[in-house]
Amino acid sequence: MIESKQRLATTAEVVAELRARRAFVMVSHVKPDGDTLGAGLALGLALRPLGKRVYYFQQDPIPRNLRFLPDADKVSRTVPDDLPPDTLWVFCDMSDSSRAGEFLPPIARSNMLNVDHHLKNSHFAALNYILERESSTGTCVLRLLKELGAPITPPIATALLTTIMTDTGGFMHSNTNAEVLRISAEMMERGADKDLITNEIFANKRFAAITLVGEALATAHIEQNGRFCWSVVDDAMLVRHGADGEDTEEIVQHLRSVEGVEVAALFKSFEGDVRVSLRSNGRVNVQSIAAALGGGGHFRASGLTYPGSLPAAIEAVRAALRAEGL
Repeated sequence: MIESKQRLATTAEVVAELRARRAFVMVSHVKPDGDTLGAGLALGLALRPLGKRVYYFQQDPIPRNLRFLPDADKVSRTVPDDLPPDTLWVFCDMSDSSRAGEFLPPIARSNMLNVDHHLKNSHFAALNYILERESSTGTCVLRLLKELGAPITPPIATALLTTIMTDTGGFMHSNTNAEVLRISAEMMERGADKDLITNEIFANKRFAAITLVGEALATAHIEQNGRFCWSVVDDAMLVRHGADGEDTEEIVQHLRSVEGVEVAALFKSFEGDVRVSLRSNGRVNVQSIAAALGGGGHFRASGLTYPGSLPAAIEAVRAALRAEGL
């Protein structure tokens, strides 16, 4: 295992480690999305035919819209007691290991592989495979699978295309370049079920989610001469609509789509936390704003959990936006 916090690992180095290890645990971040989960599932599906033991650790339940993914039924908050001491824990799509949650057992850094495409990754593992120009962590995994010579089966292709479609917003975000479309076409040629992904991720919404979106939009605020749009979802709103946290995922993008808006924010004040989702039209770096408040993400899409009250969170985001030049 290469011990270096300064130098990123090469594709060949990571693949050599994948070949050498006997057992793996794919780790998803809390509040999982299609990229963190799909990337780990794709890698696990490719390693198991090589005779490897593969497990999937995830603290939170799988969201309803991701239960269609192959091997999703094998994801668990617990792992076997008889894992070999050199088991490699593969952290997918997270800038720091703390994003895996409080139930993650203690792991030696030498047994950590960090696969990510986020800006400002903390390089927390012994082996850090960070490709910031990739559209998703799943496409980082695809590079590994091709170097490994693993067949891209239809289930693997479906998991990988899910990561791309999740992180490009169904090919709507600015990270959708020609290479992303070429890779997506390749995954479809290899059997990825794009219609299933589209329906489950983008189209199959509960009525509770639709009515919740309606109230969040009806109570939204416009500030900074129309450049900043924000809204709130709280416990009372969830109760009124019979909704839950999963039903809030599309709201911030609706706020961002308002004419003239450069930055949108959704403040989710429920379950004892104040979580903030941020989206940008491309001029303002919301990753920098989130990082200043203890969060992270991408230039155009980031988030954070604010350690205070809802009014304080709103004011903190306002101040950070001003500092960023909005």
